[in-house]
Amino acid sequence: MTTLSVNINKVATLRNARGGNVPDVVRFALDCEAFGAQGITVHPRPDERHITRADVYALKEVLHVEFNIEGYPSDDFVQLVTAVRPAQVTLVPDSPEQLTSNHGWDTLRHRAFLTDVTHTLHEAGCRVSVFVDAEPAMVEGAMRCGADRVELYTGPYAEMFRHDPERAIADYREAAETAKRAGLGLNAGHDLSLDNLAPLVRAFPWIDEVSIGHQLIADALYLGIKETIKQYKAQL
Repeated sequence: MTTLSVNINKVATLRNARGGNVPDVVRFALDCEAFGAQGITVHPRPDERHITRADVYALKEVLHVEFNIEGYPSDDFVQLVTAVRPAQVTLVPDSPEQLTSNHGWDTLRHRAFLTDVTHTLHEAGCRVSVFVDAEPAMVEGAMRCGADRVELYTGPYAEMFRHDPERAIADYREAAETAKRAGLGLNAGHDLSLDNLAPLVRAFPWIDEVSIGHQLIADALYLGIKETIKQYKAQL
């Protein structure tokens, strides 16, 4: 079954809006774990506008489920993740000023850089996933960089799904099948929801993991986090 990793960045954003420790990010992550989430994802940024370095270290000490840290592989980021050694590091090509990730790596243009980073993370015992657009060439490029998985950027899928679900699936088929043929693990993330998640995993049942944050936390405002995790897992 495709596993669910809950991205808790938005919980940290709410905490940071007032200072202090409400809501408690670590407690929230442990509650997600208790309610059935199979992973926790964080995306620490240089300005610490949501997840902080202290959060990363605190979460590593208490989590029993898979810990996935995503971000741009700057020197500071690589130092952080090699010290923490999470199960998975997801490499994302975003700049510090971006509100959210909105495109994948050009794995051909940045092959040497990604290969070096992947080697460093493998030495630290981390699985490496590379965030890519749904383009077969980018998937193949990630394989040549030594990545263990790719994470397909599903923002365009979610946008197209609202208008034409069949085309939304079709646009991702070749990339998903390329990953399967190449022996790469397959993750997916961005704008996945209770409406569009099940069709994606039905079409590509070899998806290993989905990472969902913004929409899941928004749903939890109405449903509560326990019921929200239950409903997302039901879609999987």
